[in-house]
Formats: sequence, structure tokens, C-alpha cells
Amino acid sequence: MKTTDTTHAGVEGDGGHVIKTAAPGPGESTGQQTGGSVLNVFSHGVLVIWAIMVVLPLLWAVMTSFKTDRAIFSSPWALPDKLHFENWSRAWSEAHMSDYFLNTVLVVGGSLIGTLLFGSMAAYVLARFDFPGNRFIYFLFIGGMSFPVILALVPLFYVLQNMALLNTLHGLILVYIAYSLPFTVFFLTAFFRTLPTSVAEAAFMDGASHTRTFFQVMLPMAKPGLISVGIFNFLGQWNQYLLPTVLNTEPEKKVLSQGLVQLAVSQGYKGDWSGLFAGLVMAMLPVLAAYIIFQRQVVAGLTAGALK
Repeated sequence: MKTTDTTHAGVEGDGGHVIKTAAPGPGESTGQQTGGSVLNVFSHGVLVIWAIMVVLPLLWAVMTSFKTDRAIFSSPWALPDKLHFENWSRAWSEAHMSDYFLNTVLVVGGSLIGTLLFGSMAAYVLARFDFPGNRFIYFLFIGGMSFPVILALVPLFYVLQNMALLNTLHGLILVYIAYSLPFTVFFLTAFFRTLPTSVAEAAFMDGASHTRTFFQVMLPMAKPGLISVGIFNFLGQWNQYLLPTVLNTEPEKKVLSQGLVQLAVSQGYKGDWSGLFAGLVMAMLPVLAAYIIFQRQVVAGLTAGALK
């Protein structure tokens, strides 16, 4: 026996009985689709507004760096009549931006290598080996993330002074490494836990030592995580101002953040605003370039733990 109904869907069961199931109402699927589309439009609108708020000041700074001082104040929103590259050359040579840039590259490059090396070694041990005090050491690193660096400036100053590391680039490198290790260990410990243990066990069975297994097997597998945490550390160390200001006061040892502040103060009296904007763009370009080049690796490293 079969029956039909305009509002219910009939399914014939055992014995010829008909089981009626309620069909979705005419407005249910439409309402869900409408709600989802409204949410998508709202989220995309917020992202577009945020992108405009971020991108427009950057583009304006780049555009202003190619203007003359008169054009900056007479027509701040207009395009430059021509590209004044002499602003960049003046900021690079006369304002000593070249020296500050070189010091920053040396300090950030050395500290970034040290941070990734020591941080990955500590994170691998904490993630793969069980020993007394493992969790205690791990939480010590996490506690270092919540400790404001401004509270350690005075004792850190005297420690470096007693060790003859004050006003030196290698002393600043060591401070940057110590400052960045807590977040690096926290990030990479969670990442190493997501890596398969079967690969390391196979390396041990083939006779590889712990050191060889780490550097030749596990560390290459952790490349997405290393790139992600490296980008974050690069951004923080490149833009660091408080630590070098306190620990590095010699003019020839200053880094880029100190040079920009000095350029802003001195050019404020001289009125060389075009040179100031050129120096700002110089400091901004390496950070933008690093993120544009490694943006896919950053996303892959952040989502690797959730996908495994």
C-alpha cells in the first residue's frame, strides 16, 4: 500500500506500512543560506576595512618618501610630480641609515640563528623525552613569556656591564636570544609533538644517534614550524627599541630603531621630512619582504598542528 502526501515524504517499510517523515519547510534551507551569506558579507566587509586601514598608511608613507618637503605640506594626498630618489640617498648616507641597517642585520641575523637553534633543541627534548623536571622546565619557559622585559632592564644592564658586554653587538645578540627563547620553545614544543615518532624510531633502528636524528631527520620535518616562529621572532627583534636603547648607547653601535628615532628628532628641527619618510620606508621594506616571501610557510606552520 502506497500513499502520497503533499507535505510529507512517504517511505514504504516492512509489511507494506508507510512511514511518513516530515519534509523540510519551504523557508528553512533558504533561511540558512541567507544567514550564511549575511555572515560572509559581514566578515568580508570587516576584513576589507581592516586591510584598507593597514595598507593605506603604508602606501602613503611610500608615496611621501618620493616627494619634496614643500609638496608634503602643500599637497599631502597628491601623487609626487616625479620620483625624488635623492631623499633615499640623503637618508642612507647623511643620516647614517646604512650603518644602522648593517648593525641591525648583524644583530637580528645572529640572534635569529641562535634563537632557532637553541629553541628547537630545547623544544625537541621537552616534547620527545620524559625525565624528572620536564614539565617544570617547560612551565619555566612559559613563565618567561609573561615576564615584562622592562622589569629586567636594570639588573640586565649591570649583568652585561660586569661581563663586559655592554655597548657591544654580540651582547645585544645574547639578550635578544634570551628574550625570544620562551615563545620559541613554547611554539616548537607543541609542533614537535605533532610529528610522527615512527620516523625517529626508524632512524634509531638504523643506528643513528640522537644528535643525527635531530639534525637530519626531525629538524627538516619541523621546517614549517621553524619558518613560522622565525618570522615572528624576526618581526619582534627587527622592531625592538627598548633593549638596544638601554643596553647600547654608543652611536656607532646603534641599530635601526634607534637610528629612526634619532632621525625623527634631528630632522624635526632641520625640516627634512622627505628624508625622514625615506628612512621609515627603508626600515619597513625588509619586514614586508620577509612576510610576503614566507607567508605560505607561516600559514602552514600555524595550521600544521591542527591538521595532523
